[in-house]
Amino acid sequence: MKLISEIYQEPLSILSESKDGKKNMYIQGIFAQSEVKNRNGRMYPKSVMESAIEKYNVDKIQRRTALGEMNHPPRLNVDFERATHMITEMRWDGNDVIGKAKVLHTSMGKLLEGLLESGVNIGVSTRGAGTIKESNGINMVGNDFLMTAVDVVSDPSGPDCWVNGIMEGVEFVMDENGRMIQHDTKEELVEMYNKKKLDEEAKLAAFNKFVNRLKG
Repeated sequence: MKLISEIYQEPLSILSESKDGKKNMYIQGIFAQSEVKNRNGRMYPKSVMESAIEKYNVDKIQRRTALGEMNHPPRLNVDFERATHMITEMRWDGNDVIGKAKVLHTSMGKLLEGLLESGVNIGVSTRGAGTIKESNGINMVGNDFLMTAVDVVSDPSGPDCWVNGIMEGVEFVMDENGRMIQHDTKEELVEMYNKKKLDEEAKLAAFNKFVNRLKG
């Protein structure tokens, strides 16, 4: 399963809500889409996205752990120290997923709030893992797709190449406990094999040297 990232450039609404005298900023808009070929040439069947959203809602939103970061890191998990917002709601409107997120009172959240207040164009981008199969020129995302975060991007028109690059370079597998862990790349596996081979050769040479000393 590869890391898959999608950027959505639809205009976001900026909301301000007060509770107990404390002001909170929210962003709201299209957080994900299905049944449409996106700019990366991929399409999410609605059944696939529905399953991913349902799981994300149960595992993350309802537990108040649906955090996101600014821009995309090449990993699946969210770094709490870099969290900027928390997803509070995701609902369907046709083939679109409308989301709402609370801007956090963290150092990175304050940065996001400052960008929003300054009128910077902010987009959202989903982060997840899944398999992709080509069909009639479209890369269809498989039913094993797992959404892990919805991030914000400060320049949604720019990071396409970077996002594609990390998607192709990072692969994940599920361990025996059902957790997604990063899988070693082919180059890393070759390096590990060569190192192990050298270690074994060094041990054999040391053993032969020891035996020869006994013979002498």
